[in-house]
Amino acid sequence: MSFPVFRGAGYVLVHTPDMIIKNGTTCTVEQEINPDSEFLKEIDSKIRSYEEVVNYLPNQVYIGNVRPEFLSDKKLPWCNIEHEGERHGKFGQIVPEDEFLALMQICDAFELVKLSEEFVNGIRPVMEENYKELEGFFNHLKGEDISDAQELLDNHVAEGLYFEHKLVGYVKRAHDVDVNLSAHTMLENLVVKASGVVSALELLRSSGVHREEIDYVIECSEEACGDMNQRGGGNFAKAIAEMVGLTNASGSDTRGFCAAPAHALINAAALVKSGVHKNVMVVAGGASAKLGMNAKDHLKKGLPVLEDVIGGFAVLVSENDGVHPIIRTDLVGKHTVGTGSAPQAVMTSLITQGLDKAGLKIPDIDVYSVEMQNPDITKPAGAGNVPEANYKMIGALAATRGEIEKKQLKSFIAEHGLPGWAPTQGHIPSGVPYVGFMMDDLTTGDRNRAMIVGKGSLFLGRMTNLFDGISFVVERNPGVEEETSSISKDEIRKIIAESMRNIALDMIEE
Repeated sequence: MSFPVFRGAGYVLVHTPDMIIKNGTTCTVEQEINPDSEFLKEIDSKIRSYEEVVNYLPNQVYIGNVRPEFLSDKKLPWCNIEHEGERHGKFGQIVPEDEFLALMQICDAFELVKLSEEFVNGIRPVMEENYKELEGFFNHLKGEDISDAQELLDNHVAEGLYFEHKLVGYVKRAHDVDVNLSAHTMLENLVVKASGVVSALELLRSSGVHREEIDYVIECSEEACGDMNQRGGGNFAKAIAEMVGLTNASGSDTRGFCAAPAHALINAAALVKSGVHKNVMVVAGGASAKLGMNAKDHLKKGLPVLEDVIGGFAVLVSENDGVHPIIRTDLVGKHTVGTGSAPQAVMTSLITQGLDKAGLKIPDIDVYSVEMQNPDITKPAGAGNVPEANYKMIGALAATRGEIEKKQLKSFIAEHGLPGWAPTQGHIPSGVPYVGFMMDDLTTGDRNRAMIVGKGSLFLGRMTNLFDGISFVVERNPGVEEETSSISKDEIRKIIAESMRNIALDMIEE
């Protein structure tokens, strides 16, 4: 059976300035332990406008308007570079906060989201124009009296929804005592669902794939939905599929911290290759908790708050069509339990394991898509340039194996690497931001082979000290080769008939 292919990709960023302060853990924890801090007094003035977020170069790369290589020779910080961006790109869009709040209510199946009548009246025409695919759920969008909002917030019965610093609604808790259905958790889960829904819509829009073609959905964000009896039972995947109108699809959730997208893509590829499903969508919404995560460090360095967007993506894995890049399910690398946590051991297991199966060398991969974290965000926070550090380790590994000379290390990084451009939303940067560009590079472009690498930090769950990671190779499609035979069907029938006749004659003679 032939290998499955990447058939489409969609990417979404959601500008949520009010959520940075109200829902990002850095700000909410600071409000709890140090409410009079200088950081809290200053942060509001350091949050970028929607226009600034649209014009930010890495964001334009994320939605496909600018190639990642364009960032290579640009001096950090990139937020100081003047650029005129666009809301919509080849792969997706940047959604403003007011539309996103309306999307959260549209995606709410249990009437937990309440929005003011004034707010809804203002945003309804925009929603009906920009999200026509969700028309069947527009009855969820309704304005109400929210005069009870502050009392509910004070009693921790609800979480506020804000736009331009004004309280325009709230998310109610879904249960009186279940912390897994608290207002805080329900808001976070609705953020995941709504951003996942827009990502799925962008995939369908950019790929031209019909909704009825999707058989299965795998959701791979870092959040988990459930109640006190099954805290992470799910199912975001089916909830998103319902909203987007994937009437022929089922689905389930896959969790693996930052490495989850790579795991999910391999699972999707396996389902398609095995013939269980023809078209599998992998989708992930974003994490509101990580908004402004490194804001303290950014402000200390004189930078604006750069973690001001929620990320989302959707990727379609389908049967081989002879055109799109193939996923080599036989060339997979993995971080095993026995690998250990030493950086070199981790990288060796992820990079060389799959290559060795095919007798390939590290330089045989034209481009590696690793943790594509935006260095504009990570360097001021003390985490360095994450993609560059990964490429240095891959290059050093190639030199150790004698596949390049040590003096070629710098050129290896330039030739096989990419500058990071994805927001620090945990799972969002992990290999998948390149898939949209990769589809172009391995079809109409001049590249023939790529590797997606996902890494995760399992120790964050306090269940193990292990790291995690998985990788796979993607190649240019050689075209679907039809199985041919020099013997026609009629000739085969004649041979069988003759054989049966001879057997019968032998039996008569005996």
